[in-house]
Amino acid sequence: MGAQLRVYRQKISSAQTTKKITRAMELIAASRIQRALNAVTSAFPYERAITRAVQALVTFSPHVNHPLLVERESVKRSAVILMASDRGLAGAYNTNVIHEVENLEALLISEGKEVDFYLVGRKATGYFDFRRKDFVRSWTGMTDAPTIETAIEIRREVVESFRKGGANGGVDEIYVVSNHFVNMMAQVPEVLRLLPIQVVDKSSTAPDDYPHEIFPQYSFEPDPETVLDRLLPRYVNAKIYSALLQAAAAKHAATQKAMKSASDNADKLITTYTRLQNNARQSEITEQISEIVGGADALAQTDKDA
Repeated sequence: MGAQLRVYRQKISSAQTTKKITRAMELIAASRIQRALNAVTSAFPYERAITRAVQALVTFSPHVNHPLLVERESVKRSAVILMASDRGLAGAYNTNVIHEVENLEALLISEGKEVDFYLVGRKATGYFDFRRKDFVRSWTGMTDAPTIETAIEIRREVVESFRKGGANGGVDEIYVVSNHFVNMMAQVPEVLRLLPIQVVDKSSTAPDDYPHEIFPQYSFEPDPETVLDRLLPRYVNAKIYSALLQAAAAKHAATQKAMKSASDNADKLITTYTRLQNNARQSEITEQISEIVGGADALAQTDKDA
């Protein structure tokens, strides 16, 4: 019985230690979420404005023909940018986005297309390395706090491949797959076709009546072609950076939710093992009392017989 009590005490101590760690990680994630959401909110006005400008330019200058806007007649190769995280302990965050990529890959292959992968986050590279799947390039070490420099670097890499075209060793279309922050409890994998550009002005932070707003009239100097050539790379930068920021906010929310669940489970374990420990102690005490009473009765009987 004493050995059983020691086992219960060890389990209680282990659960308490685990709870301290998960609780600390929960608080850290909670503090980072607000910074991540502030970054998303700060980046949104620029993304919205540049999207409106590109949309207006394409709408009012239909004769403009830019390589980043033209649909390829024959799509031979597609690129997929997978945005995962550098760290785990975030529930199904990485699993969901990887499954979304696998579904997209299966769809593209069924259409007769080859797929190149560009990876963001150590979890994505670890997944591909473990399964010995090839990828073109990876970016790691910045998923918790993405920077615009990383977005620019990704844009240069993928746009260069897109300009080459599938027939020349490049790609004909590019997709971004990342987790989208809906709220503190929901993070949803999202697929965005980055190139050729589909100018869609859509954001979770935009007001509901935004699609009904009247777009301003733009005057383009020196000419729409030059403006578009300068504007489109910045538009792609904004979309990639927005996806990185959304993924970071979603990751911190997923971590907080997972660590809170772990802390709650640790509390349940502590309660369960404490109850079992008390029952074991009660049984041990009852057994000792029974032994004492039995010994006393035996002594009393011996004295009576004497």
